Amino acid sequence: MTYQAPDASDTAPLAQQIEDLIDGLPGDHIRVGTLLHALGDEGLMLVVILLSAIFLIPVSIPGLSTVFGASILLIGLSRVRDRPLWVPQRLADKQIATDKLKANLGRALKWVHRMERLSRPMRLAAMVRSKKMMRLNNLALVFATILLMLPAGPIPFSNTLPALALMSFAIGFIQRDGAAVAAGYGFVVASVVYFGVLLGGVGFAAESVFSGLRTGWVGSGRWSALA
Repeated sequence: MTYQAPDASDTAPLAQQIEDLIDGLPGDHIRVGTLLHALGDEGLMLVVILLSAIFLIPVSIPGLSTVFGASILLIGLSRVRDRPLWVPQRLADKQIATDKLKANLGRALKWVHRMERLSRPMRLAAMVRSKKMMRLNNLALVFATILLMLPAGPIPFSNTLPALALMSFAIGFIQRDGAAVAAGYGFVVASVVYFGVLLGGVGFAAESVFSGLRTGWVGSGRWSALA
């Protein structure tokens, strides 16, 4: 059975689009590729929110950010290139049970309703109005994803700050809320500063260890022998 995405205006609220999508789902199964096409760009931003929300805890499961981050990265790159999301054909052909999908989309609707209550469309409209600005925003989304994918999961808040950036960008894109997008940039800056402090601390610790070893070698005469 071929599934046709329900007709919905681009200006229709995302919650309404998802409700229409749920109502139009076929009886048994749907292809992943068909579903992604039906979700559209805004629906994919909801996927970004759901994947990012997992990292809001201070310490994440090692390796999880790489797997989930790769999925978000594909979405971000498709937006930067202004092309449909590419997924491997094997994944695109995979069938999803409709009843389980409806249940998951129903839970996702709760997030959407929360966003619509907290966010306000067209705040700081300059952040989301022009194509050039949106291209920069999409690049920032990709950069935040790369920060999320860094192998630093066991370090507290190393995934949390990039995840907050991704969620803010996604909310801003969905709601056309420039203030949320600006918050995303703030979390990106905070992430870069945080990683910079961590790297500086590692460098300082390494220098201290090396200095201590060198002092011990000098005191024992080994440093002179090596020199």
